[in-house]
Amino acid sequence: LLPLIRKPTKGSILVDGVDLKEIALSNLRSLISYAPQNPQIFGGSIKNHIQYGKKDSTDDEIIRAAELAGADYFINELPQGYDTLVGENAIKLSGGQRKRLDLARALIAKSPILILDEPTSNLDANSSELLMQTVKTILDKTETTIIIISHELRNISNVNQIIVLNNGRIEGCGTHDELIDRCDWYM
Repeated sequence: LLPLIRKPTKGSILVDGVDLKEIALSNLRSLISYAPQNPQIFGGSIKNHIQYGKKDSTDDEIIRAAELAGADYFINELPQGYDTLVGENAIKLSGGQRKRLDLARALIAKSPILILDEPTSNLDANSSELLMQTVKTILDKTETTIIIISHELRNISNVNQIIVLNNGRIEGCGTHDELIDRCDWYM
């Protein structure tokens, strides 16, 4: 609903007090970056993939986005660094590396809203924890609003606000502790 791929059938969605219906669709979508549950990485170099997020990006911007996404550590160990060809769907990279590479692509646009769809799906516990630490770093170092779509409580227990949905309806809203106390469906 936020990028208006589907339009609300009732009610309204406000961003900074402005109804989304008042914002031109292209302007609205330029405010949002998205990292899907399953990164779709096309054949080409690491640099090319990150640049999909901002076509006119500089090398410095690419490196900064990779650092913020926590991807620079493995990129710099690859034979050609940012020029390394990763193959279709980046089969040469681990699941966590693919997620971080796609996160760098989403971050390079410096959009004020970042949507992460199941960011830790298909990751082991250690990779999940590291990725969520990266999300915290992004929050600390930028003014980005991050929306995390997740079924895993461990990924969201420390966020500012949780909205619990059940069959498309809001069941509760608040912090982890507040929801434990007043939302039966949360746990």
